[in-house]
Amino acid sequence: MAENNVTMFSFHTRKPMNPRFGEVSLDILTDILSNLNNRNKSNLERVSDFCGCLKERRIVECVFHLCEELGLNPAVGYHAIEILERFMAKYIEHLIRNQKGQGASSEDTGKIEELIFQTLKKKFFLSILSSVQIASKLDLYSNVVNNDIAMRFLQAVGYPSSKEQLLESEILVLKTLNFDLNVPNPLTYVETLLEVLGHNDAAVPVAQLHHLCVRVLQFIYLQRETIYNSLLKSATGCSSPSLEQRAKFVCVTEDFMLLGVGVIAVSAFIHHISTWEKVVEELSGITGISGQSIMEFAYVTLMHITKTKSV
Repeated sequence: MAENNVTMFSFHTRKPMNPRFGEVSLDILTDILSNLNNRNKSNLERVSDFCGCLKERRIVECVFHLCEELGLNPAVGYHAIEILERFMAKYIEHLIRNQKGQGASSEDTGKIEELIFQTLKKKFFLSILSSVQIASKLDLYSNVVNNDIAMRFLQAVGYPSSKEQLLESEILVLKTLNFDLNVPNPLTYVETLLEVLGHNDAAVPVAQLHHLCVRVLQFIYLQRETIYNSLLKSATGCSSPSLEQRAKFVCVTEDFMLLGVGVIAVSAFIHHISTWEKVVEELSGITGISGQSIMEFAYVTLMHITKTKSV
């Protein structure tokens, strides 16, 4: 995928829409926040060591770049990443079961792994694009990326594919996930928490903070491994945390509520340092996450933003 070819793709899109804060009633807002909190807790109860593997920087960059080229809102990218990760986890399980069902022995493990790798390699980019397509259809503020648009994009970047292959890829993602696409993404948590902040205190500059939050969240996703590794070292006090400590820390890396308050705290610090502690206090009251944990997350992130060594 040559970079000079990617920039040749042109997709006329309507102007991206920002959320309109202050228009949701308290009752509805309370229900939304409660639902997000319950879903976050449920997800954290089911985390595995493999969670976050598909949030590797190059994959995240690819998804963000696709959304930018296709004129999509940032929320589509985060939703696509969640869809992709869940799809790949289930699809790999399916491939492994199929091989075992064909009577493969433990001696064939190396061959099975190579076969699965080649299968994934062949389909991977189309799986990413299909995840973006599906996410675009679920977003109220973005253009839908249909197969015609997707094919134009593939042709522009010189990726060999037919409409039939594109359709098969999308259907594979949908069926593998059993059409369960209602997965939360981190930007939803950020925007909901901002809405609650604005409701609790009209003086909070929610619109300005939202603009910063979008940038901060993008930075954290692109520097995810580095930032969370610094948080792990800070939490354990070890420069080389053990495998057991890393396994336990997955609950932190997959905590969208913590990520949401951390993103807002960083943005509040950047926007107006004199009031950021008040924002942190409000966020702690809303979520039950300690102010110390929120500040620690913000501190580590800010150190990476300013390229200052924190641990």
